Amino acid sequence: MSFLGKLFGGKKEEKGPTTHEAIQKLRETEELLLKKQEFLERKIEGEIQTARKNGTKNKRAAIAALKRKKRYEKQLTQIDGTLTQIEAQREALEGANTNAQVLNTMKEAANAMKLAHKDMCNDIMDDIAEQHDISREITDAISNNVAFPNDIDEDELERELEDYETSTASHRPLLKIASMTIYLHPRC
Repeated sequence: MSFLGKLFGGKKEEKGPTTHEAIQKLRETEELLLKKQEFLERKIEGEIQTARKNGTKNKRAAIAALKRKKRYEKQLTQIDGTLTQIEAQREALEGANTNAQVLNTMKEAANAMKLAHKDMCNDIMDDIAEQHDISREITDAISNNVAFPNDIDEDELERELEDYETSTASHRPLLKIASMTIYLHPRC
């Protein structure tokens, strides 16, 4: 609806009935026409009985009954035609409804397949990226001497080495027997 139509209270757009509502309405109409058919058949049978009963005694009443019977038969024929049209329309609508449901189901399945393939592809790519990250971490760990940290003080190592050198210089061999050397530690 246009802006001016809304502003001046134009005609509102009416939504048509849903497929389910239309099918239900057609079924209700069929039931109504079937009841009308039964009613007319009973009326026709009643007029036949009236015509037979008055056939010899009251010819005018018999002819009037036969005329009503003919009108009822004409109405019955019209109702038969209408019922045929309504049944055909209902069946076509039910078929269209079924086709629409099948198409919706197929569309949902196609969308699910697209999503599954997209998710599967994304999952595989995520797994590959994760494996690359793990591999990179392992390579970094191996190449960075994690077992031998670089936070050792060089000066401290040099002092320790000097201590070893001075302690070995103060050890003097006393006796050499065969291949055995005995050292005495000086008492400080």
